[in-house]
Amino acid sequence: MRKIEHIGIAVKSLETSNLLFEKLFGNPPYKEEEVASEGVKTSFFMNGPNKIELLEATNSESPIAKFLEKKGEGIHHIAFDVQDILSEMERLKNEGFIVLNETPKKGADNKLVAFLHPKGTNGVLIELCQEIEQK
Repeated sequence: MRKIEHIGIAVKSLETSNLLFEKLFGNPPYKEEEVASEGVKTSFFMNGPNKIELLEATNSESPIAKFLEKKGEGIHHIAFDVQDILSEMERLKNEGFIVLNETPKKGADNKLVAFLHPKGTNGVLIELCQEIEQK
């Protein structure tokens, strides 16, 4: 893991939260995107070298909808940038972590992603992110 790639925050309304974070950071989101496979709409903000991802559920079965139902709005996950997601997934499995994906999947912001179960990471959902190379 090379650095924190972003912090994900679950929100009830992307529209409302975008306005709030725009006021907070003094600039609008640089990207909005829907990831249909995860049932989520996202927006991304830069704050200096740091990135914040806001996540809104698009259906009641999405992991974000379930998170909001249980915990309300707030920090959902911390994502770490990795150079080789497959080898990092294997390394973490060998260390005893529960990797929630058998293979990486396409996530938002041009990334391959995989998640570690929060039961093995002190209650924090950890996302591994690898930039998808442009061809």
